[in-house]
Amino acid sequence: MSNTIIDTNFNFPNQKSVYKGKVREVYNINDELLVMIATDRLSAFDVVMPKGIPYKGQILNQIATKMMKETEDLVPNWLVATPDPNVAVGHLCEPFKVEMVIRGYMSGHAAREYKAGKRLLCGVTMPDGMKENDKFPAPIITPATKAEKGDHDEDISREDILKRGIVSEEDYEILEDYTIKLFQRGTEIAKERGLILVDTKYEFGKTKTGEIVLIDEIHTPDSSRYFYADGYKERQEKGEMQKQLSKEFVRQWLIANGFQGLEGQTVPYMSDEYIETVSDRYIELYENITGDAFVKEDVSDIQARIERNVLNYLENQ
Repeated sequence: MSNTIIDTNFNFPNQKSVYKGKVREVYNINDELLVMIATDRLSAFDVVMPKGIPYKGQILNQIATKMMKETEDLVPNWLVATPDPNVAVGHLCEPFKVEMVIRGYMSGHAAREYKAGKRLLCGVTMPDGMKENDKFPAPIITPATKAEKGDHDEDISREDILKRGIVSEEDYEILEDYTIKLFQRGTEIAKERGLILVDTKYEFGKTKTGEIVLIDEIHTPDSSRYFYADGYKERQEKGEMQKQLSKEFVRQWLIANGFQGLEGQTVPYMSDEYIETVSDRYIELYENITGDAFVKEDVSDIQARIERNVLNYLENQ
């Protein structure tokens, strides 16, 4: 099995601090730049799986940076450079403590809540009479609070975000506007590639100058759910599962093996063979989402490669 990058421990020039999220590790350089490294860790139900997925970090980083370039005319973003296939460098931002989740279809978490009898999600009403994977009359925004490490993200309504002062009303209106614009563009890009953008999440931050910008990832299989457009209507009419491009296939495998991230549950064993199938699915996702052939980078020593490329970039600033 290919080498993977699970953890990093770099010490770059002028490094102030490092933050380690579920999948990404972020190095603060002189309180000006952030070096964000996409690892091969796999997170599902807010739990990091014990094994890495070959090429996953490269895939996520390259999709996210490509999509940022394809949406920068609509919404400003934090990205400055991509010195390595697993690395994005961007402006230091103060992140908003909410994730802006937008759903065009009643799938995933929304469908699970709907099946449990709920018709209100984050203060937004879901119509009666819907089937799983049906299209909503119009996309709905269902925010989530950003979890501290190890905690679960939690649904929250617009009203509660404002009431609790998590985001000001003025800023929240910008977040909503940007979210809708990005989802519309993402939907158009997906359509061109024979896909349906089902739902996704966006994260935003403020630069030192007070500008609100898109940060983190965008339209990746970790942050988004895609269906194949071909055959969507027929599958819905027959009550069949949709053919999809997202990490939902991992969640479904975990559920089938008795794991949903609940207290007392143990992550099921993932064989090397299963890990390879997950890697192959991520490569399939990359090629379908971007329209480009995936080129595997040298993974004989990923740590050394990343360190060399980042140091070279920083030294030439």
